[in-house]
Amino acid sequence: MSSPTVRQWIERAPRWYPVRSTIPYLLLAILVVFTVIEKHSTPGSLLIDLVICAVAAVWMLWMFTLHPAWRSRPTVMGIFVAGLIVLIAVLELRDTWFGFLVIAGYAFSFATLPWPRRLIAIAMVAVLSGTAQVGGLPTANPLTVLVYVVVVAVNVLTMSAAAWIMWTADEQSKQRKLALEKVNETNRRLEATLAENTRLHAQLIDQAREAGVRDERQRMAREIHDTLAQGLTGIITQLQAAEQAEDDPGEWRRHFDAATMLARDSLSEARRSVHALRPHQLEVGRLSEALTDVAQRWSALHDIPATVTTTGTARPMSKEAEFALLRTAQEALVNVAKHAHASRVGLTLSYLEHEIALDVRDDGRGFEPDQTGADTEEAETAGDTRKPEVVAGRDGGFGLVAMRQRIEGLSGTLQVESEPGFGTAISACIPAASVGVHA
Repeated sequence: MSSPTVRQWIERAPRWYPVRSTIPYLLLAILVVFTVIEKHSTPGSLLIDLVICAVAAVWMLWMFTLHPAWRSRPTVMGIFVAGLIVLIAVLELRDTWFGFLVIAGYAFSFATLPWPRRLIAIAMVAVLSGTAQVGGLPTANPLTVLVYVVVVAVNVLTMSAAAWIMWTADEQSKQRKLALEKVNETNRRLEATLAENTRLHAQLIDQAREAGVRDERQRMAREIHDTLAQGLTGIITQLQAAEQAEDDPGEWRRHFDAATMLARDSLSEARRSVHALRPHQLEVGRLSEALTDVAQRWSALHDIPATVTTTGTARPMSKEAEFALLRTAQEALVNVAKHAHASRVGLTLSYLEHEIALDVRDDGRGFEPDQTGADTEEAETAGDTRKPEVVAGRDGGFGLVAMRQRIEGLSGTLQVESEPGFGTAISACIPAASVGVHA
């Protein structure tokens, strides 16, 4: 922060109040005492000086001291300073020692007048100061006139320059203050905007969460109504029919088989609905822990060793990315159990700089990827997303097509490398830009 200007000191600092209010009167009183001492032998001239000094004192008292509200009115202060300069000039023309009153003229000019009136008043007071310094108005002597002009010019130029410098500093201070106020106002508005954005963001998150919960409930309600409820209704109907046909073994068997088929279909539909939800392993642990849990359960069920390896520095992932990679691992293990006849399986989760990769490798019998790709294309063209034989069986599994759809839905890639007799490797990669973080 810059140092205060003279006007700011005079206007604002309490320690300058005596300078503005007391010193002019004190200075005038000292000059009056000196005048009485010097002119006691000429009472007529002394009386005139005392009257003019009294007028000057009353002028300052009435125009400035007794009416503080007038100090903020430039026109009134201009009249006050002009009148004071005239009184100082009259006293100085009578007695040069009254030139000391220019101190009061400078103080009141700096304190009360705006720019450029202040500059005019300062120049007039400087003329009076120069006149007093040379002992009064010059005579007809050219040298005396030259000295007078030089002294007055030096006073005017010096004080005018000082006034301009102080005014410039004062304006710069005002501009800095205005700029600071604008910055503070901008910061307040920015804080208000950020607070409003935070509130709206939280509101949108709540609305999105509520909408998601509502949509999921509606989806589950439709799934239950269209699959489980209808299937259970059919099962009950077939069992009731079988109960009534207990005397006809053939008819009873037909209804029983139908009920069994409906139960299996309902179970498949229930599994499909469950697969659309977030797996329990991800609810209770990280992706690497979920993969380890899935591999251990799969290994215990099929009696095939399965190991899980994590490389790189683990970092948070979005729920969608974790879900896609976990489901990819599960589907790959399902295919190994059904088709590979492998003796061991390895899962590797790699946290790379620009992507997250999951590799599932087995030492099974392998297959021809080109043939698999052709079969997959035929299945997609026919509207059947279930890959036959090598990819997935006809038992309702997701298979390679579903794995690819999940990974590519996150801008990732799914690659399958296999050769008959040399096992299979499935690599799923999701770019870091699509991985995100947990909400």
